[in-house]
Amino acid sequence: MSNTPMAASPLTRAVLEIDEYASGLGWDQPARLFALVDTARLRSQEPSLANQLGLQDEPETTGLTPIEQDEVPTDKPLDEFLATIAWPAAVVGCALTVERLMLPPSAEAQVPQGLSGAKLTKWVAAHPDRQEVRMTVGVLRDGTRDSAVRLREKDASTEVLTGAGLVPGLAEALSATFAE
Repeated sequence: MSNTPMAASPLTRAVLEIDEYASGLGWDQPARLFALVDTARLRSQEPSLANQLGLQDEPETTGLTPIEQDEVPTDKPLDEFLATIAWPAAVVGCALTVERLMLPPSAEAQVPQGLSGAKLTKWVAAHPDRQEVRMTVGVLRDGTRDSAVRLREKDASTEVLTGAGLVPGLAEALSATFAE
């Protein structure tokens, strides 16, 4: 978490920690899902797991610990997969990191009518203004959201954009995993 601002909220720190972790794995990676747990609670209730995660030597501060979950299936749409998730009470939030191709807003008018699914994906992939991005979005049970977006062409921790409203659709889908 070396590049994470200490003044940031616990959710922002967790999202940036996940972004940094994903960055260390390189590009062209599958989506990754994380449970977010209260670090202090994890230390007290699951000391062996906290020890395994290297949390025993961290200072006693409020924070969130991301715990990577099993692989996200690639054979079903992400929104369908997320709709199958239910978190136990100990999980206070979740986060997902995923790579996508994006177009600038100026390219929206160029999208041919009637394209969807695989055809739209192919069209975007061939567009000269496309940008490869890694989006990391985190949400808490109380509705708090944050996200980090990293452009492949500006792949540096100092170039990561953060903000609660950067990826609203993905934040909604993650929030829905906490719906009762």
